[in-house]
Formats: sequence, structure tokens, C-alpha cells
Amino acid sequence: MKGTRDVVVVGASAGGVEALRTLVGTLPSDLPAAVLVVLHLPAQSESALPAILNRCGPLPVQAAEQGQVIERGHVYVARPDLHLAVADDHLILTKGPRENGHRPAVDVLFRTAARALGPRVIGVVLSGALDDGTAGMLAVAARGGVTVAQDPDDALYPAMPNSVIEHVEPDHILPARDIAAVLDERCREAVDLAPAPAMPAELPARMRMETRMSQLDRDTVTSEESPGVPSSLTCPDCSGALFEMDTEEMVRFRCRVGHAWSAESLAVEQGLAFEGALWMAMRSLEERAALGKQMAQTARERGNPMSAERFEQLGKDAARGARLIHELMERIDVRNLGGALAGQSQTAEG
Repeated sequence: MKGTRDVVVVGASAGGVEALRTLVGTLPSDLPAAVLVVLHLPAQSESALPAILNRCGPLPVQAAEQGQVIERGHVYVARPDLHLAVADDHLILTKGPRENGHRPAVDVLFRTAARALGPRVIGVVLSGALDDGTAGMLAVAARGGVTVAQDPDDALYPAMPNSVIEHVEPDHILPARDIAAVLDERCREAVDLAPAPAMPAELPARMRMETRMSQLDRDTVTSEESPGVPSSLTCPDCSGALFEMDTEEMVRFRCRVGHAWSAESLAVEQGLAFEGALWMAMRSLEERAALGKQMAQTARERGNPMSAERFEQLGKDAARGARLIHELMERIDVRNLGGALAGQSQTAEG
């Protein structure tokens, strides 16, 4: 059966507002497709993105609504703290588990759109940090969709498009200002809507499982079937065991309740957790040092020199430990520790 590509899914993160304004501002008024957008957003804030993009170009832009029918010529934007997903020709909003630490996550939108609509989908990854969107773009490619990455030299933050280029080999690599013209052209092509014949046999089952997890399907969460091969790692979100996903394209992990991580995102999160642990340890030691000093003074006032000496030594030891941690934090960039760990992980996998 022949048809056209009529759903464009777009993912962005840091620096993405500028790229989205450029993209939406250059879309034609008669674009024969709907555009679905995920931008990483703080969970507690209201999003001004629909209003911002609505002023940029000719297509109407609105925040996505639960169960909304996808209409061509419209732009739909994910809401804060809700995944945006696709089921048939409808939008689904869900409080499913975070992926790569994000909700909404680009991977959820791309994966569910690819599973539901196959070759009708065009995926676009714009400026952003780390690699959310890469796994989803792999699903778009596997299901016969078109893949587009912003030129890293044109992106304020090139990590997300660079990751797509490395793992997916996208059909188009373009500056943001040139993407709209290509979308318009590819949306008007006649395509075979049958599923891609080269799709790996295990992919449909994995996509179905991941889709159900993102939609809080209880049967999937409580199923005895594991998401992958057990690893020695724990999930930063829930402290549950992580399973390595059965995929050759990139290293990914999931826990039983559905939190998903790429190797790079997981390593960066571990680096942040390490930093938090260091701050907590330093604070505890500083408090212990202050307590030792206070107790030593109290013991002297009460005429207990031996107790005063013991408390004074306790305070000095704690203060020394706090100084050592402070020096350690000055010498290493704990925020880049995750990137180093990710590189070591990929080297080990190789």
C-alpha cells in the first residue's frame, strides 16, 4: 500500500529553542504533515514553548492533549513532566518512567511513533546535550522512516546530533534553516507503507515492551520477563537492578519498572551522584568538626580536660577529612567524570 510521510517527530534539548524557532519559522503553510515536538523541560514549570513557536511561522502550534487526533498542518508540543507518545493516529500523554533522566523524553516519542506509523515518520534531532533521541532514531530508521540530524556545526550543543550521526548514519545532516525544505520534499513522496523488511526479528517485541513501559502498563512491569541481561549496575532513579538491553546498535539499560538509560547518560548521572555524595560527606564532616569543637569547649568549662582533649581531637580529624574532600573536588571535574566513565564503558564493550 502506498502513502506519504505525514508525521514529523522532533527532539531537542539544550540550545533547542533557537533551533526549533528556526525550523518552525521556515515550515511551509501547506506542509502535508503534523509536527510533534519534545524539548527537555523542567518538571515543575509551565512551558512557554507553544506560544513562542506559534509566533514563528504559519502553522498553528499548541500543547499536546491526551487522546488528541493528529492533524496535518499542526505542531504539537510535549507538556512538562509528561511523555508525549503516539498510538495509531492519536497523541498519548503519560507519566511513565523517565528515560535518560527526562520526562518528556525524545526516545519515547520517536519509538512510539515509529512503532505505530512505521514509514510514515520522519525523525529530526536538533541541538542538545548527551544522547537522548538516538535510540528512538534507531527505531525510526528500523521501521523505514526518514532520519534527519541538525549539522553539529550549526547546533549550540552538538552532542545529541553527533550521537545520532555516530549510531544511525542519518539520511540528512543539515543546518536548522535548511531542514524545513527537506521535510516538505520528503513528506510529498509516495512511499510503501509496509514495515521495513530488514527489521531485526527481535525489534518488534522490544519496541512493544518499551512502549508499554513508557505508558505505565502494569502487566509489563510485573512480568517475569526481564528487559535484558542482568548487569551489576543500579538505576539512579529507583535504585533497582539495571538490565542491559539486547541491542547491537548502542549500549542501553533498563530497570524492571522502566527507567531507561544510555551508557553515556547513566555515566553522567553517576558522576552527578558522586558529586552529591562528596558534598554530603563534606557537610557531615564539617558538622562533626563543629560539634567536636563545641563539646571540647563545654568539657573544659565543666573541668573535664581529658574529655575536652578527646572531643578536640575528634573535631580536628573531621576538619582534616573535610579539607581532603574539598581538595579532591578542586582537583577533579566531577561533572565530566560521567563522560570519562562512559568512554571507559564503551572501550570495555569494544
